[in-house]
Amino acid sequence: MSAPSLPALAFAFGGAPVSGELRASAEDFQVRELPLLEPDGAGEHTWLWIRKRNENTDHVAGLLSRHAGVHPRDISYAGLKDRNAVTEQWFSVHLPGRAEPDWAALDCATVTVLRHARHSRKLQRGALRGNSFCITVRAVSGDLSRLQSLLERVRDSGVPNYFGMQRFGIAGSNLQTAAQLFRNPRMKLSRNRRSLALSAARSLLFNAVLSRRVSDGSWDRALPGDAMQLAGSHSFFIAEPADAGIAQRVAEQDIHPTGPLFGKGDSPVQGACRELEAAVLSDYADFMAGLAAAGLRQERRALRLPVAGLCWQWPQPGVLVLEFSLPAGCYATSVLRELVTEHTAG
Repeated sequence: MSAPSLPALAFAFGGAPVSGELRASAEDFQVRELPLLEPDGAGEHTWLWIRKRNENTDHVAGLLSRHAGVHPRDISYAGLKDRNAVTEQWFSVHLPGRAEPDWAALDCATVTVLRHARHSRKLQRGALRGNSFCITVRAVSGDLSRLQSLLERVRDSGVPNYFGMQRFGIAGSNLQTAAQLFRNPRMKLSRNRRSLALSAARSLLFNAVLSRRVSDGSWDRALPGDAMQLAGSHSFFIAEPADAGIAQRVAEQDIHPTGPLFGKGDSPVQGACRELEAAVLSDYADFMAGLAAAGLRQERRALRLPVAGLCWQWPQPGVLVLEFSLPAGCYATSVLRELVTEHTAG
């Protein structure tokens, strides 16, 4: 079994009207975690609010492990953050019965502990509301009038909720690992590599279904038998063709149509939606079988991504600054691809 190639993904609004330079410096891509809770001030875990520059999250976790003299498993964080960026997020360190290390002495020019406090529990993976972004695009050129209209449309209507290309690894390496794992389920992989491979495989199938629905214009409307997800929730219900209120609720972004996060068991969707997904996924039979055998259960993910608080400004000609927030597990690149085609610096 070889890994499927990454398909070209359809654009919701006809393609980006401008081109521009992204990430000319780390400061041009700023990410701030939106936590679910703050530390309560007492307990055997220290929570650290950290700013990192051009560092990946696992590297920072390793740095904290060495500095605090604890095992890597005693370090936790809610979610991975972009490497080529300036990001802020919580980490936690398990320090039962131990004095606080001198966090100010952390010897790394690219990592800064901004504040720290004790908490009764470790920071759990996924324990975040989302992330806020401040992104600067330089050397912008193209149809600025259409860009203005498109910014307003994205603000009001959202974008397709594609998984970003970083999900698949460099040159699709995570998909290659998934294909090897599905050929040989007993192959030795670290827990993290296995998780990345399975997540990439599911994401590939989801993106394929979403791209089809973007192409036919149904990514932001309900099909008969669709699984409709309640906004801000993982709960869903099956759309009934006779329910006249569905379209209004979709327009108000109270509910969203969904796509498959594939796993074992029967798909919950019915009718036209089931037929569409089966047709798309028929090209990925080996990956479907591998995901089911790996024990993952069927889940659903919203096809539409609301872009909360989207605002923009032009601090100088040719320089666009975008600010917005996204829910956990969603990608700023999925917003940017609808607006700007990246060109290389220089």
